[in-house]
Amino acid sequence: MIPVDSPEQVRARLEETGYLVDDGLAVACFLALKLHRPVFCEGDAGVGKTALAAALAEAFGAPLIRLQCHEGIDASQALYDWDFPRQLLHLRAAEAAGVKDAERLERELYDRRFLLARPLLRALQTQPSVLLVDEIDRADDEFEAFLLEVLSEFQVTVPELGTLRADEPPVVVLTSNRTREVHDALKRRCLYHWFGRPGFARELAIVRRRLPEVSARLAEQVTALVQALRAEDLLKPPGVAETLDWTRALDALGASEVDAELAVATLGSVLKYREDTDRARALDFAAILAGRPT
Repeated sequence: MIPVDSPEQVRARLEETGYLVDDGLAVACFLALKLHRPVFCEGDAGVGKTALAAALAEAFGAPLIRLQCHEGIDASQALYDWDFPRQLLHLRAAEAAGVKDAERLERELYDRRFLLARPLLRALQTQPSVLLVDEIDRADDEFEAFLLEVLSEFQVTVPELGTLRADEPPVVVLTSNRTREVHDALKRRCLYHWFGRPGFARELAIVRRRLPEVSARLAEQVTALVQALRAEDLLKPPGVAETLDWTRALDALGASEVDAELAVATLGSVLKYREDTDRARALDFAAILAGRPT
């Protein structure tokens, strides 16, 4: 991993990728690099948590290894498994060749060439790397406990092979959409950062940095519309990701600015529930675009 000497250097490298960070996040990322501690990113969907891991990987020239959590995920899906079909083929080939030494066969079957490294083990074996544990709140308590053990020592024990440890621990980013509370034991192991929704000026800066090809007028208008939508009582208020999606959609339509009719026609780029779309259609988009209170 490329060395850094200050949070300002981390901020500069991330901004070179188009990812803007505030002071708190710059400090958290710097400490994660220096102290080898995971960064726990919590907040609503679409506010840039997952994008942080991708930006860190790009900024420091490391591969991004992603573990997508889900209900029922277990250690074999996250850590390692054995390639049983290849082991069986090897066993049949050995038998055909007349190999009868059972201990030799067992040693050969549980060789590292037959080990399937899942994301956690792959991150420990890849130097440098950025490990993204995405949506940890979707996993269960048992998986949290298992993950805490791995991240505490950055090593795992494979009974057939012994202990495998990282020569250089990966940079770890954990994300949570807060669909449930993650246990304190895991949070205490991490550096914590809350991702809130940005204000107009910061969101506009993000859009301009990420989408420099769109017109300044279009970026300002879309940002203003999204800010107005968030003020409504929506089932799923749009995040920054939706702001970028809406801007890309309008730009793909050849728009350098947006009017009320075009805004309504493209609501599917930013809102994903029928109830939210119905509520949005009742807004006075013309007044929002004109900067008048609605």
